[in-house]
Amino acid sequence: MQTILRNLQLASGVVLLTYLSLHLINHALGIWSLDLAEHGLTLAIRLWYGTPGTILLYGAAGVHFTMALRTIYERRHWTLPATEWIRLWAGLSLPLLLIRHAVGTRLAASLYNFEPDYEKIVVSLINSGTQGLQLALLAPGWVHGCLGLWLRFRHYDFVRRAKPVLVAVLIVLPLLSAIGFVRMSSAVVAKNTLHLTSDPTFVEHRADLNAWRDNLVTVYLSAVIGAFLAGRLRNRLHRRAAHKDSLDS
Repeated sequence: MQTILRNLQLASGVVLLTYLSLHLINHALGIWSLDLAEHGLTLAIRLWYGTPGTILLYGAAGVHFTMALRTIYERRHWTLPATEWIRLWAGLSLPLLLIRHAVGTRLAASLYNFEPDYEKIVVSLINSGTQGLQLALLAPGWVHGCLGLWLRFRHYDFVRRAKPVLVAVLIVLPLLSAIGFVRMSSAVVAKNTLHLTSDPTFVEHRADLNAWRDNLVTVYLSAVIGAFLAGRLRNRLHRRAAHKDSLDS
């Protein structure tokens, strides 16, 4: 059973890391041109917005999150090496950032027929003053996924030999993505020199989308805190039972 769960965690993590990698690559295309990045976004929408892609992506997210809650609940101590703390921080902070992104793009598209493209997204971020969040959006998930794969496969010789290359990819791809996003933002601002107007559909339903975002964040934090507290309670009950058994014996 443990092997099955570990494989489920790995498979779901690979799907999510693939999604993040393609997202980073797509942002990086903005280094060359906004149009090229738009073409990449169109392909990504075809891949992930279709029924198979939606089931795969959100199924993987659900499985991975469930496995994370299980890990938090079952952990008996929190004395962890630095690498694990970084991976834990990155993994838990990612949904907080992705919820904002998903609500503003995927949910808006599903509920209100908002058609996402980089120009609309950049304008919305600039008008809301949250373009900095976009730059930081994918970094935690990227770090979490890369560290997870490293911890899982580092005992293989070829993986250890490839460590310098892997570290380079870990650092360079997010940097290229950030540069691409900055270049796209500059292109959008230059294209809209008079004023930056957010998409009317997005503006009309902004309050509803904000409510969705706040509710999802509340549910997420409640689940994480609940798993942690339930695990602490379970550990305390186990210790109390073990102490009682030792006294009885």
